[in-house]
Amino acid sequence: MASLKRRKMGGVEVPEFGEPITNLTVPIGRDATFKCIVVNLGNYRVGWVKADTKAIQAIHEHVITHNHRVSVSHSDHSTWYLHIKNVQEEDRGQYMCQINTDPMKSQMGYLDVVIPPDFIPEETSGDTMVPEGGIARVSCKARGIPPPRVMWKREDGQDIVVRDSIGAKTKVHTYQGEVLNLTKISRSEMGTYLCIAGNGVPPTVSKRIHISVHFHPVIQVPNQLVGAPLGTDVTLECYVESSPKSINYWVKDPGELIIPSDHHEMTVRQKSMFEAEMSMTIKNIRREDLGSYICVAKNSLGDVESKIRLYEIPGNNRHIFNYPDERTTSDDEYGTEIYDEDFENKVDEKSNRVPDRANKWYANEGKIILTTLNNAAICSTTLTITTIFLRLIKFLL
Repeated sequence: MASLKRRKMGGVEVPEFGEPITNLTVPIGRDATFKCIVVNLGNYRVGWVKADTKAIQAIHEHVITHNHRVSVSHSDHSTWYLHIKNVQEEDRGQYMCQINTDPMKSQMGYLDVVIPPDFIPEETSGDTMVPEGGIARVSCKARGIPPPRVMWKREDGQDIVVRDSIGAKTKVHTYQGEVLNLTKISRSEMGTYLCIAGNGVPPTVSKRIHISVHFHPVIQVPNQLVGAPLGTDVTLECYVESSPKSINYWVKDPGELIIPSDHHEMTVRQKSMFEAEMSMTIKNIRREDLGSYICVAKNSLGDVESKIRLYEIPGNNRHIFNYPDERTTSDDEYGTEIYDEDFENKVDEKSNRVPDRANKWYANEGKIILTTLNNAAICSTTLTITTIFLRLIKFLL
């Protein structure tokens, strides 16, 4: 009976709210719609009021506010809607659905306007240059509602090296915080760092900050002595580390600048932001190509050079013979024994190998290379004169 009395007033059913108003959370720029369900509205009217400012938004089917983004609609006089288009920050707050009974009935719902993260340009770092061993300090300040969290990671996927006040090193894949300090920075820490800000409101934003670490050029030479036969191709290599990038070139000792040509093919292959491999291929080596070559690297912090010596090694155009199975010779045979039938056509071959007492040159493969005919002839003539001289002395005695 008490319930029935509450619902009737003078024999007329009193309107009631069918369910509570749902609170809304809407990103800025989107649309928001409050729903107010009223049972037994009858001849009563529904109104909408922004509670914090007491500004009337609408009464029944008529919009009162001058905000052109606000509108109302209803369905069967039981479900009433308040629409707010392109929600802005000032729309945040409590909204009241009222029924003009006596006393007035009302219920409220809250509109929360959230804002995706965005960086504050004047408080966010740009690309940074720092000398090796120095401190790189980069910052990312972000705004948004709720307040965003900022994290850092390297674009190449490598770990970030964080050092504490006493220099102890820690490697982390991500670093939390608006400010990233890289102390005693090394060249391996050079690269692009991503500052990422998120607050649960899409989209998450990121900014690329490149940290350049500058240092004096350094050259490493894998082979400082390079040998090759005449008539073949040979490649000289130097590995360069420099930042900013260096100007790289080749010089023939004592100071002749080498210009790229069909005879001298030059390439520089960039291996990383600060590593490069410079190479020079000398085609069809001639005797005048032998000697020392210098690879040079220069940047704004200085220059460095390293030397490579190119020398001749025996080619495949020499006559090479296997050792005989077993052979004994007399003293007179030395210098007159010729193992090569074409030996008379040879002239003054040079070699860097040590000869044995039979004037043979030993190759690395354990084979014998005979000397030229001129040397053999001289040796043969000397031995013949010596023999005649010894016999003459014996006859006189």
